[in-house]
Amino acid sequence: MEVPSQERGDAGMKRIVGVGGSLMFTDGGMFPGYGKSYVNDDYIQAVLAGGGVPLLVPVVGDEAAIEAQTACLDALVISGGWDVDPLLWGEEPHAKLGDTLPARDAFDQMLIRAARRKGIPILGICRGIQILNVAAGGTLYQDVSEQPGCTVRHWQPAHPAQPTHTVETLPGSLIAELIGETAVTNSFHHMTLRAIAPGYQVTARAKDGTVEAIESVEGSPVLGVQWHPEMMHRTSPQMLRIFEWISGNVVRQE
Repeated sequence: MEVPSQERGDAGMKRIVGVGGSLMFTDGGMFPGYGKSYVNDDYIQAVLAGGGVPLLVPVVGDEAAIEAQTACLDALVISGGWDVDPLLWGEEPHAKLGDTLPARDAFDQMLIRAARRKGIPILGICRGIQILNVAAGGTLYQDVSEQPGCTVRHWQPAHPAQPTHTVETLPGSLIAELIGETAVTNSFHHMTLRAIAPGYQVTARAKDGTVEAIESVEGSPVLGVQWHPEMMHRTSPQMLRIFEWISGNVVRQE
């Protein structure tokens, strides 16, 4: 049975896709350490290419404001960025942990909760898959070196759009419908998923067993991927399909 994608208002109107933002701090210039709200432009361009209307959702610390932000959205992308603070799952920081930002962790978790309450689709990318898992009670490896059997290089010294390792998908999953049985993806991460949170299942792995995608098993659709499809959308029809899905332009076969 064909399940129509969610539409905004009248038929034919484009879906408003929020892209969760981040914070960066200047190293020099007139105001050293000055904070800026931002998201990498590839996220914006990928949503546009997928047929959606991108809307940057800046980091704020007020839950009521985040509820109001989410009320404007038809779908949500959780973007990449800072390492996730291991204190969130009761673990002390290890030597190889990178920079963390508690304000971003708090914002992403509140944004995810608000989106789940509203029932809109969510796409988590890189850090996005990690915070989706942690927000629901899962854990992470703070570095790939801690993961048993990790043999694939997961941080590529290459062009952002260059595919470097293989991902194998679970038959019948959403990610399999979007990119097929296998795909070669880019990779820019050193944290990986460990214990998978209740309500999610693993739907793609790298050749060394590293979790590359998770999906919700109940409620509104949630897809998290460990690679960066937004960087590849211009050259890879498989990766563009992910943004066509979050933008409401892919009909799933159930």
